[in-house]
Amino acid sequence: MSEILDILGNAAFWVAVLRIASPLILGTLGVLLCERAGVLNLGIEGIMVAGAFAGWLAVYAGWPLWMGVAVAALTGMAFGLLHAFFTVGLALSQHVSGLGITMLATALSYYGYRVSFPKVTTPPTVTPFAPMDWLPLPILSAQTPLTLLALLLVPAIAYLLYRTPAGLALRMVGENPQAAEGQGLSVARTRTAAIVAGSALMGIAGSFLTLSAFNAFFFNMVNGRGWICVALVVFASWRPGKALLGALLFAFFDALQLRLQQSGDALLPYQLYLMLPYVLSIVALVVVARKAAYPQALMKPYRKGER
Repeated sequence: MSEILDILGNAAFWVAVLRIASPLILGTLGVLLCERAGVLNLGIEGIMVAGAFAGWLAVYAGWPLWMGVAVAALTGMAFGLLHAFFTVGLALSQHVSGLGITMLATALSYYGYRVSFPKVTTPPTVTPFAPMDWLPLPILSAQTPLTLLALLLVPAIAYLLYRTPAGLALRMVGENPQAAEGQGLSVARTRTAAIVAGSALMGIAGSFLTLSAFNAFFFNMVNGRGWICVALVVFASWRPGKALLGALLFAFFDALQLRLQQSGDALLPYQLYLMLPYVLSIVALVVVARKAAYPQALMKPYRKGER
């Protein structure tokens, strides 16, 4: 117990929590936008991989860091548009399309890496974002601008969803697309816009890994973070504020298990520490999800004029 208290009292631990949570916040907000409009996007895992690779490759080619982030966002938007074509335009299975996007985006990224660097054994590196030393807040000043962006997007998206006509339209097509159509809204356009915007955030979440957390691209670096984001949306009951809390909760457990593994007094096998954030997150998810009010039209294809 004293060891855990020492960990919690260390500012470096909380810096690590916020750093681990940053890509989860971005990815969860992206999934939330899609699902609020009634579309499940299981392509997030592959979109994060593609965003990580595209953003890093752009910076490696000499582009500025923020241009790399923009390239990652555009890459996410491209795959989001493809997902929207299948799920909104053709009304195909959202599960199958999402998984197909994940496999396609991941395979293209790995292929692009192999083609670009055929004889490289060690991943080439770039100069990542620097910490924001100019901020007066100790924990936040140790983070990069992408973390600040992730935090600012939480209230921004909450305002969009609950205080603007566009947010009302987005939520309406996710709850009752027939009623939205009756009010003169285009369900297809609204859902497509939500998927493309959400996928852009997923691409930025991937770029965080290569342009902020690390300085290189390597295989399996996303490591299931996309699936965690999908679960966190359920944990958050499709609300941006609770999505932030869920991402911080998972990051807390993840940072804690890393510190416990590094401790010389660790008595348990390291596999148990690796399981810790996932087991505790599943428990929290089960407790919260039982009362979650999901969008009523989620995963239900919609064809104009159908009742």
